[in-house]
Amino acid sequence: MDLRLKGQKALVTGGTKGIGRAIAETLSDEGCDIALCARTDADVIATVEAIKAKGVNATGKGLDVGDADALKAWVTEAIGELGGLDILISNVSGGNAPGEAGWKANFEYDMMGAVRCVEAALPALSTSDHGNIVLISSTAALEKFMNAGPYNAMKAALLQYAGALAQDLSSQGIRVNAVSPGPIFVEGGAWDMVKQNMAPFYEATLGDIPLGRMGTAEEVAAQVALLTSPLGGYTTGTNVVIDGGMTKRIQF
Repeated sequence: MDLRLKGQKALVTGGTKGIGRAIAETLSDEGCDIALCARTDADVIATVEAIKAKGVNATGKGLDVGDADALKAWVTEAIGELGGLDILISNVSGGNAPGEAGWKANFEYDMMGAVRCVEAALPALSTSDHGNIVLISSTAALEKFMNAGPYNAMKAALLQYAGALAQDLSSQGIRVNAVSPGPIFVEGGAWDMVKQNMAPFYEATLGDIPLGRMGTAEEVAAQVALLTSPLGGYTTGTNVVIDGGMTKRIQF
């Protein structure tokens, strides 16, 4: 299926590993030019080169998304290098560290990282014929999972922000949606670490997924690509849950 994304320009935070990398790869496979950031310069350089090898334009920078000034400056810089912006994907998270420091980290990375990206990108998105924003949340925002911690709370805040933003920006032709993955297995990622070090918890989680397996980053990326595509042009203000049926609420 042709998603009609060729030539569009996309910005992805946390774009060198896991879900973010899969999104950058999927969008570039569809012909999008890509700007991405991540903490590690070497990872950024390697990812940018891999994407450029597909024949699209790519740019990237190593930065800390929690650094407000650096993040906003990079978004503006990246838009200039791409020559515009059609798609913004906010993907970075501060993890789930305990205590007040954990709450502050999740607020700065999950919540304010998204807000700052949106605010810096809006001037360019408003001139696009296909302006799209997708915020990556989590099923931890929907039902209690593990502890009453900052990760869950800030991912829930993102859903409210995305829904309200969709209403606010519709008059500018900008669509806003959220995607909430359940457990996604990435080699070397969080669930891989859980499998290696907390096997009973890993198996219990797996047993709670009706489809009997964890998801892949590529499955999340495919949904993101469809949402941002002109084929998804009537979808805004939606939260798409990708969890193999793990959350038990009825989705309506």
